[in-house]
Amino acid sequence: MAKHRLTTTPKTHYLARIILGTSIALAGGIVAGPAALADAPAHGPISAPPAESANTAQNVSVVKTAAEAKAEKQPRVTAQQVLDLASQQIGISENAQGGGTKFQSWYMSTERAKETTARDGGRIRDYANAPWCAMFVSWVGEHAGIRPTMGWDAYTVTHAKWFKENGHWGTTPKPGAVVYFDWQRGKDLDGIDHVGFLKKDNGDGTITTIEGNTGNGKVEQRVRPTSQVVGYGYPAYSE
Repeated sequence: MAKHRLTTTPKTHYLARIILGTSIALAGGIVAGPAALADAPAHGPISAPPAESANTAQNVSVVKTAAEAKAEKQPRVTAQQVLDLASQQIGISENAQGGGTKFQSWYMSTERAKETTARDGGRIRDYANAPWCAMFVSWVGEHAGIRPTMGWDAYTVTHAKWFKENGHWGTTPKPGAVVYFDWQRGKDLDGIDHVGFLKKDNGDGTITTIEGNTGNGKVEQRVRPTSQVVGYGYPAYSE
C-alpha cells in the first residue's frame, strides 16, 4: 500500500508542528497556533509558554483569567466520541478510480492541502484519487472538533512524526489512539504504510481498529496483529 504522499521524495527535516493550523491543547497547557510554535523545539513535547511577568497582583490575575477563559473554549472530546464518529463512516467506499470519498474532497478544500502539496510536490487535485487513510483520520479529527490535537495530513509518516515530536507517541494501545502500521512489521516511522483508529486491545496479540482505505477501498472495522503496529499517536482527549 502506498504511504499516502504525492511524491516519493522524503523530506526528513520537515517540522510537522505547522500541521496545527490554529491551536493545540496538550497536557501541559494551551499553545497558540503556528506563530507561537515558530520558535518551539523540533523535538519534545509542546508545552504552554510561561505567562508574561506582571508587575502587580492585578495584572497576574488578568493573565490567569484570560488563560482560563481560553481553556474553557477548547472542545471537550472523549475517545469514545471520536470512535463513534469513525464508526458511523463504516461502509463508505471509494470509486473505481480510488477516489470520490468525502474525506478526499474535504481534504482538498483545506488550507492543509496547499501546505502539503507545497511540501511534497504535486497538485491539490491529485488528492482526489490518492490513498486516503490519513485523510480519513484527519477528517474525523476535524469533524469531532479535535483537529488541534489529532493533527491533519495526507501522508502517514509525517503525521506519525508530528505526534512523536510533540510528545504524544508511544507503544501502549489505548482506545481512540491513532494506530500506525508497517506491513513488513518494522518499527521505523519511515516504514509506516497505513493508519487508522484503535478501538480495542483484544488482549490476544490483536487489536480491533476502524480504518479508511482498507479492504476494497472502504471504511471498515478490522482486526490486526499487534506485530504490524509501529506505534500510536495519542490525541489529547478529555476524561
